[in-house]
Amino acid sequence: MKVAKGNIIRLEYELRVKGGEVLETSAQSGPIQYIHGEGKLLPALEKRLEGMEIGAEKEGTIPAAEAFPEESLPARDIPRAEFPKGEKIDVGRAFQAKGPTGQPVMFKVLAVSDDKVKVRFLPSVFGKDLEFRVKVLMIDDPKSHKREAVAPPPPPADAIVEPEK
Repeated sequence: MKVAKGNIIRLEYELRVKGGEVLETSAQSGPIQYIHGEGKLLPALEKRLEGMEIGAEKEGTIPAAEAFPEESLPARDIPRAEFPKGEKIDVGRAFQAKGPTGQPVMFKVLAVSDDKVKVRFLPSVFGKDLEFRVKVLMIDDPKSHKREAVAPPPPPADAIVEPEK
């Protein structure tokens, strides 16, 4: 059985900025389960998983332009009054502000009118290549009612406790 659209997939994974910080890892949160092809993962990562078999492992790099295509990111109108008075607001200019909880938020100006500015929000890793590592643990095909899974490894020998007599 292979990873294909509509299959339920369980993965061990790690996603990091190339050569740097870990963004997500199943080592902390446990394996991820999703329906392949429904857009719950980065589309570029889903594309790289297509056709993998149970137990298969893969590592690779996702180029920045493919990881977060700018046109796929959310856009919204912001009242022009939210920008500092006298600030030059040009199409294409990027800004950083603080979100509702104080975290930094980056956005790029798409259009400017007298009363509003249309912006596209950019993730903090926008413009950076990503590295991934995955292992397919389970493939469940709901149409054929078939499931394949990797058996969990046995516990280490020193973890086995002999019952007291």
